[in-house]
Amino acid sequence: MTTRATRAPRVRPERPAPTLRERLFGGGAAGEPSRFERALYHLVLIASCIVLVGPFLMVISASLKESGQLFEYPPRWLPFPPYLGQYEKLLTDSAFPRWMFNTLFVGTIVTVAKVFLDSMAGYAFAKLHFVGRNVFFLLMIAMLLVPYGAIILPLYTVSHALGIHDTYLALILPPLCNPLGVFLMRQVISMLPRDLENAARLDGVSEFGIYRRIVLPLIKPSLVVLAIITFTDMYMSFIWPLVAVRDTDLQVLTVGVASMRNMTSVNFSLWSAAAVLGMVPLALAFFLFQRQFQARSIAGALKQ
Repeated sequence: MTTRATRAPRVRPERPAPTLRERLFGGGAAGEPSRFERALYHLVLIASCIVLVGPFLMVISASLKESGQLFEYPPRWLPFPPYLGQYEKLLTDSAFPRWMFNTLFVGTIVTVAKVFLDSMAGYAFAKLHFVGRNVFFLLMIAMLLVPYGAIILPLYTVSHALGIHDTYLALILPPLCNPLGVFLMRQVISMLPRDLENAARLDGVSEFGIYRRIVLPLIKPSLVVLAIITFTDMYMSFIWPLVAVRDTDLQVLTVGVASMRNMTSVNFSLWSAAAVLGMVPLALAFFLFQRQFQARSIAGALKQ
């Protein structure tokens, strides 16, 4: 007598309970946002763009109006025809071109010098072994914790004692002592593999040759990031240029534009035109080096 094998009943997998996201925004494939979520994301992005871009558009609109047109009601966001008299007055009747030259001149010199010096110091702290390396690095990190306002008076005293007060050197030398660039370069260079430098040393390459031929090509995106940070910081600096320089021919853009309130009557259109022209170099610098900046950001994200 044969017996038939009984089959075990199929157990259907239980459907997991809906998550809070599915209850609030509806279903959809796993990991894919629903239509409501997409619409909500776009609304948040549009609102953020309006909040961020709105003030810039208002400043540009104000710079293209006469002084009396700013208080018209209802306001005209796009004046037609645009009034360019504020830009003409700014470029001819004020020292704005001189302020812009001083800012670009000082910012370029400091940026080039900081990229060169900070990368070399970062290589020394990351790859070379010398007595007191860790102590010096900790002291440098401690300098980052000191508020900038606490060193204004010592900087002024030292610059006056050296005889560089009210000169270009007073605007160039103090920013070179900022240790932030050294710290960034040290962190980047320490991630490079030691096999490359060891192989170069076996071939008889000097330390400066290793730095110039091997390290610099590998950290180009980081150098661009450091250059953008340094140039932006110098371009927007106000406190130290205000203290270090009194001669109007040596004033930078931030100090010069701030002094326009004392030199002219209340003219918001003129000040808006100065703000628009002041944004142009920073925007050009960012768009020119945008690829390197993004490459450094992506490389950092992949390493993490």
